[in-house]
Amino acid sequence: MLADQQILRIPGPTPIPPSVQRAMAQPMIGHRGQSTSDLISRIRPKLKRVFGTEQEVVILTGSGTAGLETAVVNAVAPGEEVLVIVTGAFGDRFVKICKAYHIPTHVLQVEWGKAVNPDLVREFLKEHPGIKAVLSTYCETSTGVLNPVKELAAAIREVSEALVIVDGVSCVGGVETKMDEWGIDILVTGSQKAFMLPAGLAFAAASERAWEKIEANPQPRFYLDLKSHRKNLEKDATPFTPALSILFGLEQALDLMEEEGLEEVYARHTLMMKMTRAAFEAHDIPLLTAAADASPTVTAVRPDDFDAEAFRKVMKAEFGISMAGGQQQLAGEIFRIGHMGYCSAADVLQIISAIEIGLMKIGKKIELGKGTGAAQQTYLNERVEQQ
Repeated sequence: MLADQQILRIPGPTPIPPSVQRAMAQPMIGHRGQSTSDLISRIRPKLKRVFGTEQEVVILTGSGTAGLETAVVNAVAPGEEVLVIVTGAFGDRFVKICKAYHIPTHVLQVEWGKAVNPDLVREFLKEHPGIKAVLSTYCETSTGVLNPVKELAAAIREVSEALVIVDGVSCVGGVETKMDEWGIDILVTGSQKAFMLPAGLAFAAASERAWEKIEANPQPRFYLDLKSHRKNLEKDATPFTPALSILFGLEQALDLMEEEGLEEVYARHTLMMKMTRAAFEAHDIPLLTAAADASPTVTAVRPDDFDAEAFRKVMKAEFGISMAGGQQQLAGEIFRIGHMGYCSAADVLQIISAIEIGLMKIGKKIELGKGTGAAQQTYLNERVEQQ
């Protein structure tokens, strides 16, 4: 292993393309100058296409969690009830944010590793008609679950006027996203996942219905006030100092997505997911999620005959490969492989081949090449179907 070679296969931060790194190395400019306004003007329509919206996508300098708090503090008035769907650690984070603002919070707990059933949410809302917002993750990073937010939004709209608020931090830019068409009221994501950037930016878009609520909401807020951000964005500006170097990179990252084509970006992520899952299935190593619930951006593996943490340590020591562990109740029980953003089928083949050696190093009896072969065959099969 080379001393300075680090291979990121965690679900964020993700690797950064060289052209994005070069863009971020540009000389600094004044954040109130025309050059910055021109940069924001070029970025605005490209962000809208990734979100699948005609609404403005607000750019916040902060982490994805800042985006989640922004959604809560702008959309929920004091004393209003909300429902938070918890399918993992980041659904639980929504709960903690809501409780920090003393918001009456209902929690719908879903078994970790499974996606939410929209029918359950529909019935819950019938029983609790006072709920004004429903908050859910799109991809639950901690479990590798992709929740059916399209169907979820439709189920909510059938029985309630509650706003549909979605955390898309670990998947927007890597999976199909049609905010307007699906009826999502507020959608949030971050820079360090499928957007192929360092951490430091969060993005949020709101529907017309949500904006009516935001405008009327008496909840105090300052830095995270979406009204202030939208007002400035209409002038190609930000209300506070932006992370300019990351904005340089954002423009280049969006250009890379458009050059590849968004549908091709989504197909690439789905292919990487299928290759990764096929490799572990070939070795009879359990996956946390069923195929129908699996996210194209991160795969969670739940071994039943070897130690997940010991395996991660071997992979780091032998190859400089970083994989994520479990969070909260899954700590020590799973490991997670990120395959999003600046990642390709070639990267998946590399990681699977190394994983097979890592498995043997910790004493797992496997047939070398079986998982790699399964990933290779999946790649070939998918390419044939696409032709």
